[in-house]
Amino acid sequence: MASSNTEIAHEFGFFRVFKDGRVERSMTPHDPPPLHPKPGVEYKDVVISSETGVSARVFFPKIDGPDQKLPLLIHYHGGGFCAGSPFYSVTHNYLTSLVAAANLIAVSVDYRLAPEHPLPIAYDDSWAALQWISSHANGSGPEPLFNNHVDFGRVFLVGESAGANIAQHVAGRAGVTGLSGVKLAGLILAHPFFVGKEPDKMIEFLYPSCSRVNDDPKLNPTVDPNLSKMGCERVLVFVAEKDWLKSRGVGYCETLRKSGWTGAVELMENEGEDHCFHLFNSNSEKAEMLMKRTVSFINQE
Repeated sequence: MASSNTEIAHEFGFFRVFKDGRVERSMTPHDPPPLHPKPGVEYKDVVISSETGVSARVFFPKIDGPDQKLPLLIHYHGGGFCAGSPFYSVTHNYLTSLVAAANLIAVSVDYRLAPEHPLPIAYDDSWAALQWISSHANGSGPEPLFNNHVDFGRVFLVGESAGANIAQHVAGRAGVTGLSGVKLAGLILAHPFFVGKEPDKMIEFLYPSCSRVNDDPKLNPTVDPNLSKMGCERVLVFVAEKDWLKSRGVGYCETLRKSGWTGAVELMENEGEDHCFHLFNSNSEKAEMLMKRTVSFINQE
């Protein structure tokens, strides 16, 4: 008989769980720093909460003078709520390129991953991170870079896949509860993961306290009675033609437009592309188009 440390109890695309409780992921959550950093962009890692262990990686361009203020982009990584991190090379490279192209400061949140930390912990960590960041709006937070060089009137939330789901939830939560000193200028969702009507065994496993995941407004914002209170002015949603999640991103836009929310929502589709292609084939023509549209959305007055 196989020992419990090799016998698999649950297996999904992103991870497998052994009978002894050990979790093995298909994606490496922490990669070594890049050997050849992008010129003009630096990064540092910060601790958001010593109690929970939530941290973040901050990316920033060259600062021109003590009074320069730059837009802030808050990023939530994808990976099905159970994989990935700001320290994953794909995430690191994407944000480094975006910082260079848009001349902004970006912070990618390392929320705790399920199944060791079941949903809704990722949502709560991500909201706590936004609150921690907003504590710098009066210039007296623990991170000098934010105190001195962030324009808190131009803050954007962005995420891909499950991270887009989290970004949408955080923007909605900000609209309901308020966020002192911070203006969420925009929300950018790339190939967002939202649950559909059909069962999702992996999400059910990651969210054991939820009786019906497709009725939970965090996972399915189209059933959120507070969707009209979205706490930002503009939303940009990217979908990909070959992505099985495309219809859910399109449906989200349609529901948001009909919800009574007074902001502007834009949908952009990349033909012939699949889920998160812009991260894994970042030098392609369509990935560059997606990057340019993201930059123009951020720089739009």
